[in-house]
Amino acid sequence: MIDYSTTQTLIESMVSERIVPGVNYAFIKGKQTFTSTIGFASIYPKVTQLSPFAEYDLASLTKVLATENVLLKLYDQGKINFTEPLHSFIPEFKDERIRLYHLLTHTSGIRGWIPHRDKLSHDQLINAIIHLPVTDEFEKKMRYADTNFVLLGLVIKKIFGEPVQEVAAKEVFNPMGLKHTTFHPKKADCVPTAIINGHVLQGIPHDPKARQLGSDCGSAGLFSTMDDLIAIGKGYLGLNQHILPYSQDTVSKLYENKNLPGIKPRSWGWDLRFDPQYHYPIILHTGYTGTLIILDRLKKSGLVLLTNRVHPTGHNLVFLAARERIIQSFLKENDN
Repeated sequence: MIDYSTTQTLIESMVSERIVPGVNYAFIKGKQTFTSTIGFASIYPKVTQLSPFAEYDLASLTKVLATENVLLKLYDQGKINFTEPLHSFIPEFKDERIRLYHLLTHTSGIRGWIPHRDKLSHDQLINAIIHLPVTDEFEKKMRYADTNFVLLGLVIKKIFGEPVQEVAAKEVFNPMGLKHTTFHPKKADCVPTAIINGHVLQGIPHDPKARQLGSDCGSAGLFSTMDDLIAIGKGYLGLNQHILPYSQDTVSKLYENKNLPGIKPRSWGWDLRFDPQYHYPIILHTGYTGTLIILDRLKKSGLVLLTNRVHPTGHNLVFLAARERIIQSFLKENDN
């Protein structure tokens, strides 16, 4: 019997307290799945009802569901092992210390301010990113950065000769039979996000880099539905052992800390939390737009949370505290 009543109350209170316009959420526990939809898809310029089948801008979930899954498929096939230098794929990136696993674990130390970033063209932004410096944080600090996965997207382009988003569709989503996980959604199917320059974004990525880089963006730009995300989640949990485009042995490697002692724990791509009682790793990832996936492979349980916390405005810090309470509550109730 699925019973995450405290977590459910916290999720639904985000709508009643007007932290988000609406929410789709799902709990997975073994063979059982509970889903619910409450609230509105939009409140500006008019109020519209939220559908259980709505497509959401997943923002940074793109990193693990698209870009990383292409790389894991290559890893599973023995074609790469993540120790390869970034320089060998992108010669313009001069620091030969940086390996693919540094990018996957956000320990690359690549940092830097890009002047007028949101005004740069596609080519100008790519050029700026591949010439960013490696700081003294290299291998000493886990600092989450989109840059790491933009670079991984460029690695995939070098390997396949096609943009990362096109490769992800061909190599990951189409073979998985996911009909509504796409970089090119129909506007009418999508939940609106923020107001940019007086216009409500709908079916267009909220992330400015995703809009600039288009199909070359490996860090954001993906849209999906609750049903598709449940299907993907069951693959990571081992409940469906054939949906992901790589082996369950490779999946199991995601539930491990890949960082050195003294550095914040991180798996390849995924953030890690730990079971409150037994302290084994649980993977999770969030998206700026208000998305969250938590997956506990040992207990075959998970939470998928979809909101548009940036609608109508992106300045919604109350959401971050509410989301952390939801994560903590899920981990606690999952332990019962």
